[in-house]
Amino acid sequence: MKVFALVVMLIGLPTVLPAQPGYIEINAPGNRQLKLAVEVPRQVDSPSNPEAAKMVADVIAFDMNMSAVVNASSTAPVLGTKGSALAISDFTPWSNAGFDLLVKSEYSLVKEQLTVEFRLYDVINRKIVTAKRYLGRARDLRRFSHLFSDEILRALTGEAGAFTTRIAYVSTQTGNKEIFIMDWDGNNPLPLTKNGSINLNPDFSPDGREILFTSYKRGNPDLYRRSLSNPTEILLSNRKGLNITGKWSPNGTKIALALSKDGDAEIYLLEKDGSHPTRLTINPALDLSPAWSPDGTQIAFVSDRLGKPQIFVMNSDGSNVRRVTTDGSYNVNPRWSPKGDKIVYSRMTNGGFDIFTIAPDGSQDTQLTSGGSNENPTWSADSRFICFSSKRSSGNGVYVMRADGSGQTKVSQGKGTYFQPAWSAR
Repeated sequence: MKVFALVVMLIGLPTVLPAQPGYIEINAPGNRQLKLAVEVPRQVDSPSNPEAAKMVADVIAFDMNMSAVVNASSTAPVLGTKGSALAISDFTPWSNAGFDLLVKSEYSLVKEQLTVEFRLYDVINRKIVTAKRYLGRARDLRRFSHLFSDEILRALTGEAGAFTTRIAYVSTQTGNKEIFIMDWDGNNPLPLTKNGSINLNPDFSPDGREILFTSYKRGNPDLYRRSLSNPTEILLSNRKGLNITGKWSPNGTKIALALSKDGDAEIYLLEKDGSHPTRLTINPALDLSPAWSPDGTQIAFVSDRLGKPQIFVMNSDGSNVRRVTTDGSYNVNPRWSPKGDKIVYSRMTNGGFDIFTIAPDGSQDTQLTSGGSNENPTWSADSRFICFSSKRSSGNGVYVMRADGSGQTKVSQGKGTYFQPAWSAR
């Protein structure tokens, strides 16, 4: 019988969300998609840096285009309008160009002290929608741009975006399987582990400050945790056999993982310090890859107890086990959406894998990808996007797509292979 692809790897080496109260309603003429102009900001009180200024506009335009809430364009500043660089008295140049929304901004950088001010305007109704000012260091310019993208989504939909979140992943670019972290759009990649061994299955703590991962650095697949700000790797579980696919509970007090200390792989709970293992599954099959529901009351997992790996769900105390996937003979890598309405997973299709979503009750089984091999899906904190690893003609890497499968975009950069991404909470 085949062994799970996940175990082989370990051992062998958006749909627009409905608006919430408080959003700003702006309707585009002709029932078309809203058009957003993102002007390149003006730099004041410091030497001109056109490259940095263009980056600000490009970041916001990329974020907003991926959201599919608007059609965004990075533009040069409109000259000849009355008033200051941020205030607008005449909206005619933008309305004549067909824009419904406008982002204007300016920033200053004095002795590494950064000040950025953004304003979002409703061109149709000729008014300001929202404005934010951020203070920080020079290195914060890109992050502040993502922050204002979050604010734009909040203003337009009632829910902030997740553009300041980060993605952890495994890469072979150093010659070993090490864990890296990057911004959601692939920028600022940084290594987290540097132990020269095999490191797998990263998972963020609910506060985004720590990760869990499995490492072979002592020969056995043991579970570790480490802070993003401290390189010390803390051993949590080195029980005999597998200590793999660890996942934090939503409140950060428990860890679900697969242990094989008693023979076959079973799902266990540990305290956050790795103590007091509590066995949840009791079955001679392989049980792996636990994934918590956002309220912490249920856990999805993979089991081959019916002969082939399928997705199951149980209560977080191990009771009420029920099968979720009924189509496909090889279904793995479940992750519960932060909104709780869907489970994303990978299914073997024609020799490769594709990404599917399914409701927790087994309905609405929907294929999102096709072509290549697509695995290890993970949700953004707002359930608007799905990140996954993919091997396809355009190259191996980490990709992001909207929750409906549209907008598939490669975000990872550099050489080597990339797999097992995990998305941080806000």
